[in-house]
Amino acid sequence: MAVSISVVLLLLILAVVFMRSGGLRTGHALVCVLLGFLLASTSVAPTISHGLSATAQFVSGVKP
Repeated sequence: MAVSISVVLLLLILAVVFMRSGGLRTGHALVCVLLGFLLASTSVAPTISHGLSATAQFVSGVKP
């Protein structure tokens, strides 16, 4: 588990650097996809899922 979390942190840092550099290329997108898969296998996954669901419900309820 400790190895998985350190890899997630490394990929998160790389994704932030890639986003801030202004160009998200194929390699950068691959890092972001790997980050997503690794986050899905951590203990944070249910929290992220519930947060995204709550956000989606909020946005769908907003009237323009």
